[in-house]
Amino acid sequence: MKGIDVSHWQHNINFSSVKESGIEFAILKAGGSDAGFYTDSKFEENYTAAVAAGLNVGCYYFAGSKFSGAKNGTADAKRFASIIKGKQFSMPIYLDIEAQPVSEKAGITEAAIAFCDYMEKQGYFIGIYASDISGFKERLDPSVITKYSSWVARYGKQPEYNRYWTMWQYSSTGTVTGITGRVDLDVSNFDFPTLIKRKHFNNY
Repeated sequence: MKGIDVSHWQHNINFSSVKESGIEFAILKAGGSDAGFYTDSKFEENYTAAVAAGLNVGCYYFAGSKFSGAKNGTADAKRFASIIKGKQFSMPIYLDIEAQPVSEKAGITEAAIAFCDYMEKQGYFIGIYASDISGFKERLDPSVITKYSSWVARYGKQPEYNRYWTMWQYSSTGTVTGITGRVDLDVSNFDFPTLIKRKHFNNY
């Protein structure tokens, strides 16, 4: 499946044109904790328009620099859940790991587990987004997060450290009809919509 991930940085998106160009899914930024707790300014608009265009939709939460330890992980998960409450997602929802100090690897991993476990208990299909090396290798302990779906960023060639990805962000400089400027490009090697709907995840 061919996809994109977007946020307020892409401004106004014509999702009907995006769909007609051959894109099958969109992962939307829902919010984060990297600049205080916030909802992305385009999330609601992007969600409504992407669903109306017939795209498969997922979303992500950008965890801030203080994302370390189970307490903070659970707190951010509760914030994420409040943003996406009541919405259906035929693609996974994701925790975005990239803003934390590398020295906090153990704490980041602990927070990620707490975050993902909380979202799973709420009935969501949750995964983790990070770059191949600076994320999955340097900020997370792969031996304890393998039960979560991996969305891996690596440009120019397929991920080599985290080879068990189900979604790969392979470019940050893509061009897609319906979007002005550059956009991240992704590919999924798994049929998430069928699984999510059949298992009644993500409010289905």
